[in-house]
Amino acid sequence: MGSSPFSLEGKAALVTGGSRGIGRETALAFARAGADVVVTSRTLSDLEKVADEVRALGCKALAISVDVSNSAQIYDAVSRANKELGKIDILINNAGFHLTERFTEGTQEGWERCLQVNLLSHIVFCHAVLDGMIERQSGKIVNVASDAGRAGSSGQAVYGAAKGGIVAFTRNLAMEMSRYKININCVSPGLVNTDMWNATRRDKPKLAEAYERTIPWKRLGEPEEIAAAILFLASSEADYITGQTLSVNGGVFIG
Repeated sequence: MGSSPFSLEGKAALVTGGSRGIGRETALAFARAGADVVVTSRTLSDLEKVADEVRALGCKALAISVDVSNSAQIYDAVSRANKELGKIDILINNAGFHLTERFTEGTQEGWERCLQVNLLSHIVFCHAVLDGMIERQSGKIVNVASDAGRAGSSGQAVYGAAKGGIVAFTRNLAMEMSRYKININCVSPGLVNTDMWNATRRDKPKLAEAYERTIPWKRLGEPEEIAAAILFLASSEADYITGQTLSVNGGVFIG
């Protein structure tokens, strides 16, 4: 087992969008901290590779293929995770996709998919895990949003609406769940060096360059840097933190 500044010994975590990028790095960070990990995404072959990496760190791992736009698959995945690992102590809602387009050129089909994947899936996963957390009177949920939902930017009206919805959902649900000692927080990344952002660079290079120039740190974030913030909020070191949003963005000011 690798070293970690935080301990998750005895914990079981579920990480959505766990096959690559921020999700993969979060799963590995959790395993180094001692947690058993369930990873979900659509592509099982990619998930199995991450699960093997988790096992190599000495922890149990489970890979489950889930289309997060299908609520029935979400509930089935949580049920299977609970059955095979006994519980879910930590939920990391990371699944999503980046939609960059002029609002007037978008379609309702695209908007609905964006909201379904980037917002509603987070809500459904929370609903699916909370019964167990309430029964145990403990749990940690970290929802991954985006600074696009807090600061606003050209070309991200619907994507920003979905991510802003995550921030509001986190704040309100945290208040409701505080009586059960369940911590619910949000990590809000800025621009991160992932396949998702590299696709934007490829398809809209001028727009991507303009976004990147706004970063005071003068570089993109790395997935493991976002994972570190998620790990902190999932650990006992953050027991008195709930309903908060932490931007990890290289110094971009969010008013």
